[in-house]
Amino acid sequence: MGGCVANNPDWRAESRQRVRRPSPISLGHLLALFVKVGSLGFGGGMAVIALMEREFVQRRRLVSAEEFLHGVGLGQVLGSFAVNAAYFIGYRLFGAAGGLLSAAAFLMPSLVLVIALSDFYFRYHAIPALQIAVNGIGPVVIALILNAAFGLGRKVLRTPLAIGIASAALLAGSLKVNAVWILLAAGIAGLLRPRDRDSHFDPGSGPPAAIPLFHVPVTIGPITLLSSTAMIFLKIGMVFFGGGFVLVPVLHHRLVTQLGWLNAREFLDGVAISNLTPGPIAVLATFAGFHVAGVAGAFVATAALLAPALVLMWIMSGQYERFRDDPRAQDFLCGVNPAVTGLILSAAILLGGSAILSWRGILLCAVSLLLLGRFRWHPAFVLAIGALLGYFAVLP
Repeated sequence: MGGCVANNPDWRAESRQRVRRPSPISLGHLLALFVKVGSLGFGGGMAVIALMEREFVQRRRLVSAEEFLHGVGLGQVLGSFAVNAAYFIGYRLFGAAGGLLSAAAFLMPSLVLVIALSDFYFRYHAIPALQIAVNGIGPVVIALILNAAFGLGRKVLRTPLAIGIASAALLAGSLKVNAVWILLAAGIAGLLRPRDRDSHFDPGSGPPAAIPLFHVPVTIGPITLLSSTAMIFLKIGMVFFGGGFVLVPVLHHRLVTQLGWLNAREFLDGVAISNLTPGPIAVLATFAGFHVAGVAGAFVATAALLAPALVLMWIMSGQYERFRDDPRAQDFLCGVNPAVTGLILSAAILLGGSAILSWRGILLCAVSLLLLGRFRWHPAFVLAIGALLGYFAVLP
């Protein structure tokens, strides 16, 4: 049975071209692009994936749509899948060091902004009025997600089976089923799909001031405090399955209920601040780490939380070339590809209820989708329009 992206000769030729020539971009340029994506990724999660797909697949063709979908699928297993996807792209182009630097560059804008807002918050216990402007960004974020889903869907949804898998993933994702189980079921469906005897995949290889502590004994020295913070967030990172808001109840139980490092009000405000910034919800760890041990604590908490997922991505990315040539792995990934597309679309549905609150929001989403998809506007300009409309209260 044909139709899988993996079996498309165009993708095989594109992969071989990447093998024969050096990376079409320098490492410094790649990191600058990830800083840009990290600065625009308001909405986190799938909104960031949409920006990456536009920047690295559509505009610059640094990775194929197939590879990108595989990276997003692998990134769903543990931790923040946006950070994991950044690592995967960097690894495909520049190896392990490129992956780590890409993930760090992507996170840096969010870390800097969270630290600045956290300092403001713990000094004055107030959230900046930035929330007003951010309210107008919601419909644009939904348009970004929809545009990415449509773009990937045109490449992946070529057979009735692929359409069926994507539809099932859309339904399950809308019902908030864990993405790991959705992708596993889709992969199994791919394994069971009928194959043509002459359907063989041969893609070739890819390129290679001190903050007051809350409920923390003052006798604890800074080194001990940082090591304790690292161990706590490292343990949380090991069970950070599902990504996104799955992290919120886990951190609440650990930091508020068990340790008392944050009170309930501070924790809720931390969630709000993490949503004011571009990038993943995982920067909530940055807020908590800053409260416990200042700037050093912010970086230590964030790095420790994401470390288990990045180690896993390092292992999976290193083995990617080996398993992608295996016909069984290809069947599995042929099921995963349309499922990722369905999950992206389900994210738009789930977020749409809270991001689009009026007919004006629907109109802004539709216009944004037209500007992004038909006229190829850069997302920064469309996001700026949404922020201005929100700031001037055009969107209730």
